[in-house]
Amino acid sequence: MSSFSESALEKKLSELSNSQQSVQTLALWLIHHRKHSRSVVQVWHRELKRAKPSRKLTFLYLANDVIQNSKKKGPEFGRDFGPVLVDAFGHVAREAEDSCKRPMERVLAIWQERAVFEADFIDQIRRAIGSLPGGDAPKKAAPDVSRQAEEKRPPPVAAGHASGNGGDKKAAKRRHEQVQVAKTEEEDDDDYLVNCSPREPPETEELIKALQELEQAASGDAAVRRRIAALPPEVQDPSLLSKIKDAPSAERLSRMVEEACVLLADYNGRLAAELDDRKQLARMLANYLRSQKELLAQKERKLEEYKQKLAKVTLVRKELRTHIQNLPDFSKLPASTKGLAPLPSAGDLFSKD
Repeated sequence: MSSFSESALEKKLSELSNSQQSVQTLALWLIHHRKHSRSVVQVWHRELKRAKPSRKLTFLYLANDVIQNSKKKGPEFGRDFGPVLVDAFGHVAREAEDSCKRPMERVLAIWQERAVFEADFIDQIRRAIGSLPGGDAPKKAAPDVSRQAEEKRPPPVAAGHASGNGGDKKAAKRRHEQVQVAKTEEEDDDDYLVNCSPREPPETEELIKALQELEQAASGDAAVRRRIAALPPEVQDPSLLSKIKDAPSAERLSRMVEEACVLLADYNGRLAAELDDRKQLARMLANYLRSQKELLAQKERKLEEYKQKLAKVTLVRKELRTHIQNLPDFSKLPASTKGLAPLPSAGDLFSKD
């Protein structure tokens, strides 16, 4: 990674886009340079106020990612971001687009749920963006999707004119598309916030349990699927109602339709719950896979380190054996004192004549 400087950070912030990859890439760079956390926060706060209104929310996403994902490394960013967050959120609420308030509320909800900051501090931020009484209300209120869709509706067309050019159908189609786009944007925003700040990786036992529970999921209930497939065509095709000629037949069909509605409503509810479970499992698997890759990288580095140590020890052992082999064998040397008089004793050396 490149070295840290305020000018480098300013450049990276100017290139920051509202994509998850862009936010996470810069967040990893900042976490790597966490020893400069105070300078990072100062530059971030300054550039946030200079940014265009359409980019201000992205700065909050970046702060959210850095604060949450740096907790394992140390408390630097949580400590240094704290003093500026109230002002930053209030600034975005006042200056940014109307649609920014809901994502900010979602960020605060995640922080409260995961105890990233104290509840009193989060309430202080909410007052700054106008979510709680006692704070400065933002200049722009949070958007109402249904109201926006209603305001964007075209003026009503007379029945006779609409029937001539299909205007009522086109208007209804436009209204439906506008509402669907607004809902999709909200769902994408929730997914972004969840994915941007992942939870701790699950334990292996927890993951196994979640997988085992899916073995009993609704999509695998063959008995219910057979019951649904066996429903008579009369309960599915309104055109067959013309065949009913008497009250008993109508009552019998009414009971069949009620039973089919109950069956299908229950099964649809189970399928919806299964869909949520599978989304949660997908997030768990992604986090688990990420943690296992990190663990694998650590083990590979450790293995390489011990391989290098083994190579050094092996080299020393080889050199030691060579050195031992080159030492002289004193047992094979001739006796150098053979035929010589014995050395004098200490008493002989110091005796006086």
